[in-house]
Amino acid sequence: MAQHELHARTAAHPDPYVPAEPPAPPDADPGRDADTRPPPDADADRGLGRDLRTMRVLWHRETLRFGRNKLRIAMGMVTPLMFLLVLGTGLNSTMSEDSLRDFRAFLFPGVVLMSVQAPAIAVGASIVWDRRSGFLRQMLVAPVRRSAILVGTCLGGATSGVVYGVLVLLLGPVADVPYHPGLLLVLLQVGLVAFAFTALGVAAAVCIRRPETFQVAVSLCMMPLFFLSGAMFPADGLPGWLGTVVRVNPLTYAVDALRRTMPGDGAAVAGGPSGPRWGSWTPPVAVEIGLIAVLAVLALAVATRRFSRVEE
Repeated sequence: MAQHELHARTAAHPDPYVPAEPPAPPDADPGRDADTRPPPDADADRGLGRDLRTMRVLWHRETLRFGRNKLRIAMGMVTPLMFLLVLGTGLNSTMSEDSLRDFRAFLFPGVVLMSVQAPAIAVGASIVWDRRSGFLRQMLVAPVRRSAILVGTCLGGATSGVVYGVLVLLLGPVADVPYHPGLLLVLLQVGLVAFAFTALGVAAAVCIRRPETFQVAVSLCMMPLFFLSGAMFPADGLPGWLGTVVRVNPLTYAVDALRRTMPGDGAAVAGGPSGPRWGSWTPPVAVEIGLIAVLAVLALAVATRRFSRVEE
């Protein structure tokens, strides 16, 4: 009886030193699942949306930077025009009509790709300067994938390269390259090559921290790639060591693909093909374009992996 009274008294007057259970919320539903988090698909969709917006913003940033610098656009056209109008015209006067109809037509695809190199170097240099100014630190702390940052930057550089390519293609009649619907396919190839060049420039930029070192290193790499690409001479029938270097150079296949796709007589050299040969087999244009696409993907993958380890 005394124990029963003790339990009743404790229920009526609870011990103040024992914490009471929190009251249940008024809208609590005991039959409802307590996990109210959004499904994983919703998180993935929001992440994809953030990545797409990031790529669009960085693409827009690079295009604005390119469009506002009219002097850089003009200076970027000087070297291609010198090669086409001065070197091409001078060497064209020394060529016999039997061996080559117009050396400027043969040189024209290489000049188009030369104009694409400048935006690649500029985009890579912008990353180096963003690291020094602290803007890169702000991008790295954003809740987006770092691959999205690099893809958006590369798309902006590729767009700038396509603009340069269009400006050079407008000079096609000077090199006896007629305006033809096939130039649209050439423009698509130029866009792919511009993206590959930009990815290579970005890969170099995430590895090199000093702007001065970046400019020197990239310039030393770009010029040999151009001169050993078959842009100045046929890539077929070269001596042993030179032929091996030209066949290994990925830019050789970009130049040859443009030369074989471009309307006109640029590919008519000595009555036969001028592209690189793998033994007795000449790679078709589709294989050459595939090699450039693989190069772009590999360069972007290397840049993304290295960029993920950047510590600011």
